Amino acid sequence: MKKLYQFIGMALIAASLAACQTNSRDQVLKTDKSQVELRSIQTRAFDTSDKPQTLRTVMATMQDLGFVLDKADAVLGTVSGTKLDGYALRMTVTVRPRSETQMLVRANAQYNIQAVEDPAPYQQFFGALEKSMFLTAHNVD
Repeated sequence: MKKLYQFIGMALIAASLAACQTNSRDQVLKTDKSQVELRSIQTRAFDTSDKPQTLRTVMATMQDLGFVLDKADAVLGTVSGTKLDGYALRMTVTVRPRSETQMLVRANAQYNIQAVEDPAPYQQFFGALEKSMFLTAHNVD
């Protein structure tokens, strides 16, 4: 009888561990919003052709918002950081040319392993970035 209880206990532990595993592909595909709608929340175009300056402004904006930057790659045009404010919000921002006169900035945020679909963090980031870009373009310190 003792072996039966041990077997049942082990089976329950194994089942609960298997249930905790997540498939990253499933997490990416699991979304309530369409990809086009999500991309429109995550992306803004800026009237500048200066990619390095745009990256510097993105980094400064993220730091102003409380993100601790841990990765930046000028060649790829990416910046990543984490904001610890009672929770861990991870954001990766990509800067790439849209045309000869515009840069496209796209932010992707994650809370734990879930993609953030709520527009609020993106609106906060882009609102601050738009102000910084405006001040930088007009040489205001």
